[in-house]
Formats: sequence, C-alpha cells, structure tokens
Amino acid sequence: MPNLILILGDQLTTDISALENADRKRDRIVMAEVHDEASYTNHHKKKLVLLFSAMRHFAQRLETEGWQVHYQTYHPQNDAQSLEAVVASQLTETGADRVITTECGEWRLHEQVSQWHERLGVPVEIRPDTRFIASKQAFADWAKGRKQLRMEFFYREMRRKTGLLMTPDGKPEGGQWNFDADNRRKWAGKPPAPAPFRVEPDEVTQEVIALVEEHFADHFGTTEDFHFAVTPEDAEQALDYFIDFALLCFGDFQDAMSDNEDWLFHSILSPYINCGLLDPLAVCEAAARAWYAGRAPINAVEGFIRQILGWREFVRGIYWLNMPEYARENRLGNTRALPWFYWTGETKMRCMHKALDATRRNAYAHHIQRLMVTGNFALLAGVQPEEICDWYLAVYADAYDWVELPNVLGMVMHADGGYLGSKPYAASGKYIQRMSDHCSNCHYNVNKSTEEDACPFNALYWHFIDRHRDDFASNPRMGMMYRNWDKQKPERREALLHRANTLLARLEQL
Repeated sequence: MPNLILILGDQLTTDISALENADRKRDRIVMAEVHDEASYTNHHKKKLVLLFSAMRHFAQRLETEGWQVHYQTYHPQNDAQSLEAVVASQLTETGADRVITTECGEWRLHEQVSQWHERLGVPVEIRPDTRFIASKQAFADWAKGRKQLRMEFFYREMRRKTGLLMTPDGKPEGGQWNFDADNRRKWAGKPPAPAPFRVEPDEVTQEVIALVEEHFADHFGTTEDFHFAVTPEDAEQALDYFIDFALLCFGDFQDAMSDNEDWLFHSILSPYINCGLLDPLAVCEAAARAWYAGRAPINAVEGFIRQILGWREFVRGIYWLNMPEYARENRLGNTRALPWFYWTGETKMRCMHKALDATRRNAYAHHIQRLMVTGNFALLAGVQPEEICDWYLAVYADAYDWVELPNVLGMVMHADGGYLGSKPYAASGKYIQRMSDHCSNCHYNVNKSTEEDACPFNALYWHFIDRHRDDFASNPRMGMMYRNWDKQKPERREALLHRANTLLARLEQL
C-alpha cells in the first residue's frame, strides 16, 4: 500500500525528514494551498505570493525528479478547505494506509495533525524536523534544572556542537564569544548600502500574484515589486549576494536604521531559511568561510551567525518547551488594543511610519525596527500581547508561530515575566535618535518630553517605568532607571505622567 507524504509550505526541501526512505514509484506526495492556512490570519500579500510560488516550484521539481505529487492550487471554492480535508480525499483516492509528515512549526496545526490518526482512521507518522541544529529534546535536556534560560549560554553550546567559529583547541575565534558591543554604529550614508538582491517574477510567480490580488485583495500589504527568491537556486544566489556585497558592513551597522534605506546591510535570508529554501547550518558555514577567507570582519560574521545559531534555535526551543500555555502569558497585565496605524502606517511619529511603511511594502523590517520601534512602542503603550503577536505573525514574510511568538511575547513585550529576556527592551526616543536619522525628519521633537510636540516615546518610557515599579525595581539591570526617575523633581515626574496619559488617551491621533 502506498504512503501519503504531506509536505507543508515551510518544508520546501528534498532533505525534509518526511521524504526519508520514501518510494518514488509507490508513495504519493501531497501539497496544498488551502483556505484555512492562507486565511487564519491577515497574511501579507507578499508572504502569500512567496509561499504559494515557492510551493509550486518545489512541486514541479519533485515531479521532474520522478515523484508522484498531488498538488491543490488555491481557489476559495475548493472542496477541501483544510489540510485534513485534502489528506482525507487523497486517502480515499489512493487507498493509502499511512500518512507521513514532518512536525510542523505551529502548535495550532501540530494539535490538529496529532489527532488525525483518530479522525482519518490510519496511522499518522510525525517525524522530527531535522533542519534545526538543536532538536526539541536536545533543547529540553539543556534547559532541564536551569533556573534561568539565557540565549548566550545556549549559543555557546551550539558553537561547540557545530564547531562554527571555534579554534582547534575549543576556544572562540577572535578571543570572545560575542561581539555585540561592536555592532552598534549609526549609519550616515557611507559606505553606500547595496541594492537588495532581486529575482524577477517568472510565469509561475506572476500567476500567483494575480491569484493573490484576486482572492486576497483585502489582506495587508502589496504585491507590487515582488522580488523574493522562490527556488533554492535563487535563494543560494541571495546568500552569495549578501556575502559578496553586504556582510562586510553588516556587523557595524546591524542595529542602525535609515530614513532612506529599507534594507541597509541585512541579508534578507530569513524568509528562505524559514520556509526551507536555505539550510540554516549551511548559511552559517558560508558566513564563517567568508571570515576565514578574510572577506568579512569577525564582528559581522559572529553577529550574523548568532542570529541564526543562537536566537533562532533558542526561541524555537522556548516555544516547544512551553506551549500552549506560553501563548497566554501577559505578566504585565496589558489591556490596550493595538493602534490602527500599525495597519495603515498613518502616524506622525517618523520612526514608526518608516518601519510600518517598509513592512507594508516589503513584508520585511529588520530586527531593530521590530524590537526597538514597533515593538518598543507596543511595550510602552501597554498593548495586549496577543494583538501585537498576531500582527507580527501576519505582516512579515519570515514569520511563523514558533519564531514569532517567543520573540514578540517574550523579548518585545516581556509578557513572560523575564523567562526569555532578563530585562524589558524599553527605550525612550534617545535610543532611536542614537541609531537612526529618523528624528531629524520627525513632526515631534526628540529633545522634548512634556510639551505638545515632544517625542511620544519619551513620556511613555517614564510612564512605563513608573507603572511597573513593582515588576522591575528589584531587577539589577533596571536599578539605574529607577534611580534616575526618583531623582527627578516631583513636578517634573507629574508633567511626564500627565503627558503620557494624554498620549495614551489619543494613541490613534499620534
């Protein structure tokens, strides 16, 4: 009897565990564009184009290589509106007696697939996702017995495990594990940032763009200027392009923001890594080779590898160790709705407008825009974690629940009480001024705090500090902030809190 092998839209590699020991002549691969997965959140139009086009290209590759493939293209009137319905239909058609798949990246879908054997009446084999360097069990073993889980220590274990940037005698290259302190330069226009890597849409991608425009017209974002890679070959070229033209300066300016550049020196590889077009370890190895060849400095290569080998693996471990309860965390008691300008970009705050506008156009914003601008504002304003998490999941091409939820709920919103990060990433407008040129073009004055034209981040920051004293006053990394707050004159504190309360009462008008 044949097996049905289900491959999901973020598993687009022939190295996926579901294909191990498969029989091309007997087994049937199932892939499907279904309404339930395309519409459970307001996915960015470019994200839908990327995934549907990459899935179609992958299915064509499998067929060329001799696999039997059933592929359902999207239509709102499809009989099968869910993955389960597609699989059920194929079981009936083929007489297959087993379903094989690789574990998915979302608890929501994982729960569904875990129950299929009961509803479909056949065994469902869920195999580990071996594309990750640390398995779920390996992370759980590392975490066991630790009072605090810190990425830095996990990252060092991953460096030792892989040998990336390690000397033969087991020491980190460059004499230290982490060069984060050398990754914080402001960019003033020089050296010039390279143009983003572009792939012109082929016929398949153009068909998908037309489909998305027809059936997902009300979704966030735009399909205009779509230039993402949708095949492994083009994704490899994107990796080569990054190493050739951007990695050299990535380290210095990885925390910088610009009023005139969307991409700066960032790799824009996360959409490809997270959907399977690129292998994360191979990407890290390519960056390491650039350092050994003298093509990029250690602060650039280490900083880049840390994002993949460190944070990416760490947050995935956090996710699977703590779901589903983790998704309901709200330790700071936030109740405010997400301001509507997160969807429109219509705000006079220049940094917010630029980050939101780039997100709308590109389905992308780099990590500092996400953490210290749109995320920082949501933290200071007390937005409900669930609402801001849903927003990040919807608007970014690289966003999947396993990576988005811990980053936003834990790192951005500190809603897990410090489980993921030791302190909240709260900052006033001074941080944004230090790392960007946004403030010089803003309606608000970053050097003011209580006046009508004062930067909203300034008063909101002190309001956040004041209202969460019970949460953070004993945190050794927050002590200086509370000492600074307490040193200010009572009338100054009162004016800051009044300004912040005024802002919070009219967030939609900022």
